[in-house]
Amino acid sequence: MKFSVEQRDGNARAGILRTGRGDIPTPVFMPVGTQGTVKAVEARELEEIGAAIILGNAYHLYIRPGTALMEKAGGLHRFCGWNRPILTDSGGYQVFSLASLREITEEGVRFRSHIDGSAHLFTPEGVVDIQRSLGSDIMMVLDECMPYPCDEAYAQRSNAMTLRWALRARERREQTSPLYGHEQALFGIVQGSTYAGIREASARALAAMDFDGYAIGGLAVGESEEEMYRITGVCTDILPHEKPRYLMGVGTPQNILESIERGVDMFDCVMPTRNGRNAVLFTRRGKLNMRNAAHAADLSPVDAECPCYGCRNFTRAYIRHLFKAGEILALQLATIHNLTFYLRLAAEARAAILAGRFAPWKASMMNALSPERAEADTTPQ
Repeated sequence: MKFSVEQRDGNARAGILRTGRGDIPTPVFMPVGTQGTVKAVEARELEEIGAAIILGNAYHLYIRPGTALMEKAGGLHRFCGWNRPILTDSGGYQVFSLASLREITEEGVRFRSHIDGSAHLFTPEGVVDIQRSLGSDIMMVLDECMPYPCDEAYAQRSNAMTLRWALRARERREQTSPLYGHEQALFGIVQGSTYAGIREASARALAAMDFDGYAIGGLAVGESEEEMYRITGVCTDILPHEKPRYLMGVGTPQNILESIERGVDMFDCVMPTRNGRNAVLFTRRGKLNMRNAAHAADLSPVDAECPCYGCRNFTRAYIRHLFKAGEILALQLATIHNLTFYLRLAAEARAAILAGRFAPWKASMMNALSPERAEADTTPQ
């Protein structure tokens, strides 16, 4: 994997992440396909709307269907019919969310499956092995995503362990080889809650380990947006400028624009897909709730400026009808629309950086996307 920065505009960067399965222009939004599928859309449709890379999750795919089947299938790409790059999360966040079912020690994480209660152990080495079985193009180290808020002493201890785990994961990557003929990059993950000093130490230690790229984890877990932006900036100021930076699990369109301005290259979030399945659609003039009665007889598209299949072929009235009738097509069209919106947002940010116009473009977009423009939920009960 090779990364090059083509243009800087302030701290914002436009780059290219080159992988064996294709080039990824950055900034990039990565649709979340936790269990080997992006909910409600086909791989073919993801290609049509321009997704350059998607996510899978090592925890969920290890639990079901398991690594034995994955290897028999020839890896995750062949299993799910996606030929472009895939990033797999290590499962650290999922372990964080299973607080009542897990125990964290220096060895790793012992946990019980959320499906059948069976006992399992994740170690830094084992998680690399799982991702070797999946064959993802970008692997993530095992980390502890600490809760918010947490005291500084806990954050210090937790991050120190995450750094030791990162070194073990890096060593395991060097001891093993890809199974399917494609190089697999490994990213380290900066932790440290909202403590700038711990984040700085984490970023410097990981940079010294010379990972292929770096993620900023443990944000968007309850802290304020101001704290999230502050910590993001602390990390991007230190992380190597010649390596890609990935802000994990973030977030709203506004979050993404603010973070691009601070030097982040890669993003993922379930927000466009989850909101879409719940009838909330993103547009360049704010969010719309498609269940609202105001759309019942509206024969205009959801967003006249959007090139997605739904906006080119259907009306707000029809999409509202699909949601009210409980039709599966509603989830599909809404998800495709929201993903198209997010992918276009990243692509337009890239174009603005290349043109040296990121600041005025961002200001215009932030004004258009202001929360005040979001449609109130007036759906009749």
